[in-house]
Amino acid sequence: MLGWFQALMPKDERFFPMFEQHARTLVVGAAALRKLLEGGADVPRYCQEIATHEQAADDITRNVMLAVRRTFITPFDRGDIKDLIQSMDDAIDQMHQAGKTITRFELKEFDPLMREMGEIIVRVADLTAEAIPLLRSLGPNAARLSALAEEITRLEGRADELHDEGLKQLYRGRGRENPMTFLVGSEVYSRLEKVVDSFEDVADEISAILIEHL
Repeated sequence: MLGWFQALMPKDERFFPMFEQHARTLVVGAAALRKLLEGGADVPRYCQEIATHEQAADDITRNVMLAVRRTFITPFDRGDIKDLIQSMDDAIDQMHQAGKTITRFELKEFDPLMREMGEIIVRVADLTAEAIPLLRSLGPNAARLSALAEEITRLEGRADELHDEGLKQLYRGRGRENPMTFLVGSEVYSRLEKVVDSFEDVADEISAILIEHL
């Protein structure tokens, strides 16, 4: 009986603007990370930019969680809302962790494959930002949402390949002569891979919402 009543009640739409706002922090955070990976004297500035975007994203996430507790009828399951925003927040958190790692080791130069992973991060952030507004109308947008989730998953697979190839190149090159270079480089590759993994988690949450509500 309660299920029928809830289905007839108007749903609170406040969540979608917050989702979309958070998605925009992912886009600008990813752009700052890509610029950071170009290296040079501006690396600390871009690390700070990522930290600023991460703080803004945390504020949005807190507002979403507060709204979940205070809203009677949500646009989809409360657990889905929490899982989606937390997976999005994990993505910007991982960007922040990558920036902190780079700051810790005072890095100013980056391998070409690291930069290529940065390009992938920008791409998956853009795809996520395209997908999030489509959640407002699941039925008409189901095909596009599925395609976007699949493309993010494909790009995550490519990032895994770049991670593995990067480690091989490090070991065969500078890392063979200087183990510390290998350890530091492998940590950066690992951080970048975790960023892309987090975006795949966002794609998985979107797919789960589609399955549950269609």
